[in-house]
Amino acid sequence: MTPTDDRQFPAALAAAMAVPFDYAGGDGVDFEPFETFLSAEETTDWFRAWTGNGELDGDGFRVFGQDGSGGYAAFWLIRPSQPLADQPVVFLGSEGETGVVARDLGDFLWLLADGFGPWEAATSYEPDWVPRPNRDLVAIAERFAPGRRRSAAGVIELATQEFPQFDDTIMELCC
Repeated sequence: MTPTDDRQFPAALAAAMAVPFDYAGGDGVDFEPFETFLSAEETTDWFRAWTGNGELDGDGFRVFGQDGSGGYAAFWLIRPSQPLADQPVVFLGSEGETGVVARDLGDFLWLLADGFGPWEAATSYEPDWVPRPNRDLVAIAERFAPGRRRSAAGVIELATQEFPQFDDTIMELCC
């Protein structure tokens, strides 16, 4: 199976998405994981609406969750011939926010474990927000990405360094 037609959650993502995320009245993580990836049709409909470009398809993304306002977290299939778990994780917010939040699934697990969701990693709108590490997600990250532990800040910094043009790339697709 190639990365472009894979619609199955990798085991590590399935394990992480099974852990409840506590919004805690705005003090927690604003993330609602899906049970499965959006279908190809749903992803295309979303991406066309998000960009305002009816010529695009959503084949470059595997959407697996959203924040409370409808921004989506997804794998961005930018690394040809690489498995889904080796693709970067991105966030495209309902208000136009964009960001590469992790270089791959292993880094994303450590981001979650450190108390961040995709929205929190991609934005800095809440300067007083304090992350709360999650023991269950730490255990999942240790199981599926051992030896790769790093802070959420480190995960975000590495992702931003590797993909500094993500926002420009996405904005060029918008009408």
